[in-house]
Amino acid sequence: MSDRLQGKVALVTGGGSGIGRTSAIALANEGARVVVADINTGGGQATVDAITECDGDAFFVKADMTISADVQAMIDATVEAYGQLDCALNNAGIEGAVGVPIADAEEDDWDRVIDINLKGVWLCLKHEIAHMQKHGRGSIVNTASVAGLVGGTFGAAYHASKHGVVGLTKSAALEYGSSGIRVNAVCPGVIRTEMADRLLGGDDTREARIAAQHPLGRLGTPEEVAEMVVWLCSDSASFVTGAALSVDGGYVAQ
Repeated sequence: MSDRLQGKVALVTGGGSGIGRTSAIALANEGARVVVADINTGGGQATVDAITECDGDAFFVKADMTISADVQAMIDATVEAYGQLDCALNNAGIEGAVGVPIADAEEDDWDRVIDINLKGVWLCLKHEIAHMQKHGRGSIVNTASVAGLVGGTFGAAYHASKHGVVGLTKSAALEYGSSGIRVNAVCPGVIRTEMADRLLGGDDTREARIAAQHPLGRLGTPEEVAEMVVWLCSDSASFVTGAALSVDGGYVAQ
């Protein structure tokens, strides 16, 4: 256990699995007290258990990031328990329908992806920033994707939502830098998570093809993304804001 975030309080949405869970554990390992938020109670509590079993300090809040009252209650619970909010990873997201061309996509799927992936990040920023402004400091990381930096086929809602997250990140950084609040985005490539498992469907040939699209020749790991999240939350990144940083094995360099 290190101490880069000793004395800090971190909030992680979508903390019940994948990048969210691994990042929550990594933040705790650096000394942060961590609030894990998710719609999935079982997954979120399992993340908290993993932290507390290693002598970390964490608790779980069930919240739907598309509902403003839930997001506000999440922030209130954080401040009530720990007295402050220093860092946040706005990570909750879904992939939506994949393999579907735009003309065949369902409106309900579009709305759900945009609501969770983009509106949810906006609501989190709205309520996190309102608290952080009172104290003149804070670091927020939004989970975007390489899909927010380049186009792609057969997943337009996901690409649109993640491009929106990148744009929202830059706007927030410009608006609140003078308040001492840094806002950045992390843009993972294909990372070995439950979401990737759904995408790959257990097809080794498909996995090999997608891995080959990354110049490093493999999928990434949640730990590799979590390292970037920890750095962005820490004072080591004190002059970094408005950035959309790729953790993608070279994918967008092509």
